[in-house]
Amino acid sequence: MTRRVVVTGLGGITALGDDWTTIRDRMLAGETAIRMMPDWERYEGMNTRLAGPIIGFDADRLYPRKKLRTMGRVSRLAVYATERALIDAGLRDEAVLRDGRTGIAYGSSFGSTPPVIAFAEMMTNGTIRHVTATSYVQMMSHTAAVNIGIFFGVTGRIITTSSACTSGSQAVGYAYEAVRNGAQDVMIAGGAEELCPTMAAVFDTLYATSTRNDEPHTTPRPFDAARDGLVIGEGAATLVLEEREHALARGAHIHAEVVGFGTNSDGTHVTQPNAPTMEIALQMALRDAGLPPEAVGFVCGHGTATDHGDVAESIATNAVFGARMPIHSLKGQFGHTLGACGAIESWLALSMQREGRFLPTANLTEIDPNCAELDYLMGAPRDIQAEYLMKNNFAFGGINTSLIFRVA
Repeated sequence: MTRRVVVTGLGGITALGDDWTTIRDRMLAGETAIRMMPDWERYEGMNTRLAGPIIGFDADRLYPRKKLRTMGRVSRLAVYATERALIDAGLRDEAVLRDGRTGIAYGSSFGSTPPVIAFAEMMTNGTIRHVTATSYVQMMSHTAAVNIGIFFGVTGRIITTSSACTSGSQAVGYAYEAVRNGAQDVMIAGGAEELCPTMAAVFDTLYATSTRNDEPHTTPRPFDAARDGLVIGEGAATLVLEEREHALARGAHIHAEVVGFGTNSDGTHVTQPNAPTMEIALQMALRDAGLPPEAVGFVCGHGTATDHGDVAESIATNAVFGARMPIHSLKGQFGHTLGACGAIESWLALSMQREGRFLPTANLTEIDPNCAELDYLMGAPRDIQAEYLMKNNFAFGGINTSLIFRVA
């Protein structure tokens, strides 16, 4: 049995806002979320001082304290994004969340990092004075998925995706498969990440972070000849996926249809991307959708602004679609939101697809000649009527994902 899967709810929170209209208008005004982080001066040996923080989000003002005890910031962002998506889908307080036919697929690179300090203190100083009953629950890699389930009373299956930069897109893909194959009627899918200097340090040790610390508005620069690395961001986004007939029966508004998903692994190197297997992931999504390459009208790329990553991605994309394919990356505006990026970028790309107007890659002024030839969006928005949109993400460990959406 193969069933059609549609998107009936979209919601999220980013460093440029928590609704599409605000985010779009700020992007059109040339704003980016990248900021200098003065607090990071104390980290000796770390070169980058840049990030894309969310300013002003305070879950304590939104939810009862008792509900928040098991949540670090990453779970709070995930719950907030999910509530917005469920409201958009008309399912916030519906019984379907608790009948076993609604599940969750959600991911982050890691849980919340502050509780890790308590365990580090235990191991180094021999005291558990700061370890609490909820320390592990806040830091565990599946904390976002579990807290979403508890907060909204969801009783269906939970699929946890902690696969670094593909956490969000794998979650959407696995949710799509669960609904398509009849395991669930509704799936809450997405990804979240909280900003932490440890995340920046991971990439800093690989010399993969931007060090334009005095010019935050000029970086990161995906696919650009002058790019010097990525910038870490934070946020969350949730897509509500639903079996089409189930959605139509309750009169739901349909944003888009998920028609294809591909995921694989390079099997070569833990941090160096591999264009041939990335290409295969894209081909897998096309086969799953039953589409020829020419049917896809736009690619929302991963585009981290790292040297090897941008080149490998462009080569894989060109191998599948040729030079004609319009492509952008949204990381110039938000930074790399890691486990959240696949979900955030899907949400924003679907919003652009629905309006028929795609925004350019921020800070892209001169295409790196090492990148394969593609139709890179730069400088100004472009009107494109794309019935089918592809969203690609790639992660440490050689994990590749590709999603294809059809405009409703």
